[in-house]
Amino acid sequence: MSQAEADLVDDLLGGSHRALARTITKIENRAPGYREIVSALHAHTGDAEVIGVTGSPGAGKSTLVDKLAKRYRDRGLTVGVIAVDPSSPYTGGAVLGDRIRMGSNVGDMDVFVRSMSARGRLGGLSTATADAVKALDAFGKDRIVVETVGAGQNEIDVVRTADTVVVLVQPGSGDDVQMLKAGILEIGDVFVVNKADMDGAARTVADLEEMIHLRREPTATLDTGHHALDGTGGTAGAGDADHGHGGVGETNGEQGTEEWTPEVVETVATSGEGIDDLLETLAAHRDYLETTGRLRAKARTRYAEEIRTLVRSDVSALVERELDAYGGVDALAEAILDRETDPYTVADEIVAPIRDCVGDRRDEDGRDTDE
Repeated sequence: MSQAEADLVDDLLGGSHRALARTITKIENRAPGYREIVSALHAHTGDAEVIGVTGSPGAGKSTLVDKLAKRYRDRGLTVGVIAVDPSSPYTGGAVLGDRIRMGSNVGDMDVFVRSMSARGRLGGLSTATADAVKALDAFGKDRIVVETVGAGQNEIDVVRTADTVVVLVQPGSGDDVQMLKAGILEIGDVFVVNKADMDGAARTVADLEEMIHLRREPTATLDTGHHALDGTGGTAGAGDADHGHGGVGETNGEQGTEEWTPEVVETVATSGEGIDDLLETLAAHRDYLETTGRLRAKARTRYAEEIRTLVRSDVSALVERELDAYGGVDALAEAILDRETDPYTVADEIVAPIRDCVGDRRDEDGRDTDE
């Protein structure tokens, strides 16, 4: 690490907002030295609570995040917000500005808001976003909120970054059916029916609760003759919770651990109605994660996936360089087209130097090598 990068890390850890902004810019641009910076910050992470907020456009995500940040500040907590916005087709940068939709917290230095580009992965969190979360965590933010674009299968990326995932649904928009189709129902820890003063809110809440019930008990509507885990003959799961109140549900018979039942919360973000209920639910989920040990398990899974992602990326870069050394992939494709070689032979030749290098290193370390 260069002296300039070391100074940047020291300034960030010392509480410099300018250093934090510069660090996130280097991370987002993948500028030289960013990996060393993130590595140096890692030892200072692990204290922040990370909340992912997702949902279809128009559901009111940004307004809700604004009110969440304000309420956290009222409780004396510092907040970092990363808004993963659509990418500009011209610059690749985020289309929306940092504070356009955070009106309640303008001028509050303890609320740091940053827009980041989705870089063509609609709804997906790039590796840069996960690194930016680490920077905010190391800086000392108590709560970090990651707001993502859209709603769909790519939203599964939120799970890998956030401890708690909040899914927003707009009444009467058909989002409940679309969520079920996209599989997004599977990633939500808390479902928020925002704009709950609109017509159709009660129906949307009922539909979501039914879906949660079916997710926990796929055969709940079938007369299978089986008894529930509690031995009462009824169906255990979300349906046992009070209407509109989830939390820790029944005990998992196989693992002996309690399952979290996603809660459906109604809010009107523009007026702040229901925000306190949402904060209580988020706190309950955090307590569940900590008491059951699942917080550590989620972090372990997240780091395992991060290792795989980084290794794939680095190996891919090495392979691209090797392809260039062979004259480029187009030249190789032309040779295959002329029947001078075949795809498997080309792949073996490209990967061979990397495979041999790894094998030699394992030999030097005294570890077993695959024949």
